Amino acid sequence: MKRWFLTALSFAAVIGVSLYTIFSWSAAERTLELPLRAHALAALAVVTEIVSRSWKIAWSAQAVRIRLPFLTALRVTLAGDLGASITPARSGAEPARFLVLAEAGVPTPSALVVLFAELFLEMLSIATVVLIVSVVFRHAGFVLGALVGVLGVYSSFVLGVGAIAVVLARRNVGDEPPRWARRIGLRPARWGVVQRWFASVRSTVDQIKDVRLGWAVLAYLASVVHVSTRLCVLPALVLTVYPNTPVAPLALWPLGFLYGAAVMPAPGGGGAVEIAFRVALGNVIPPRIFPAALLWWRIYTFYIYIVLGALAAGRTAMRAVRKTEEMEDELEAAT
Repeated sequence: MKRWFLTALSFAAVIGVSLYTIFSWSAAERTLELPLRAHALAALAVVTEIVSRSWKIAWSAQAVRIRLPFLTALRVTLAGDLGASITPARSGAEPARFLVLAEAGVPTPSALVVLFAELFLEMLSIATVVLIVSVVFRHAGFVLGALVGVLGVYSSFVLGVGAIAVVLARRNVGDEPPRWARRIGLRPARWGVVQRWFASVRSTVDQIKDVRLGWAVLAYLASVVHVSTRLCVLPALVLTVYPNTPVAPLALWPLGFLYGAAVMPAPGGGGAVEIAFRVALGNVIPPRIFPAALLWWRIYTFYIYIVLGALAAGRTAMRAVRKTEEMEDELEAAT
């Protein structure tokens, strides 16, 4: 109950900050309307992003000899989006994706392989996209450095956690928690969960060794497409009305906001994304359409994924979040 209260509080902050940002502009400058072409282009970017991400998961599965139909991969994608949107630091994304895979009949080790491959390919595609935009927008200045910094921290964190897990999984950790584990609160009940997780990691690493390169390359290319399309939503909304607006800030800042919000403790960013949007782009986007740009960019990059996730796999995603909470409660009680 406490977690859901904090989630509701965070969403109230998101909505409150959005309304304040929108209505802080004078009525003469403020509009929430954009041309139909802007919405069509933004919607196309969203569809392309979802489809390419779903193919990435399906082809990642093929790379490790796991058959995963596209529609199942689509449900995995959207369930993860819903789980990520309503939990702190997107912590509900992987449990929701894992449960969809499990209910589709994918064995636990194979499901972990697919999820690990998906994360790893996203890191590679982020690096590729950052390299490309560093060349295309090489004169962007501070915004480019900020983007590289945010995505570098995000990628390093994810890859670092994975590397530590692989190293620890290869060690003989024993039945009792070692001294370092006790220092960070891993009592025997929690240590048993960690041991089972280590066993799954070992099985995952063994399966990844036998990867099929052709399918892996296809999955990587799909991942590059999905990250790249995230650059396009805000330019689609703004440039259709004011084509002379600088492109680099419109493309680069939002990508940093999206991945920066992924490591924030508050679900939905707790209003921090909206504040950062106002600070970074308040002098870039023309005042007349700034409120509309903020509102519709947030809809096409956040709210629409909640709706689509709820329609595609809402019950499964909520079960995954509840199961995670129940396991944490049981561990707390055991401790």
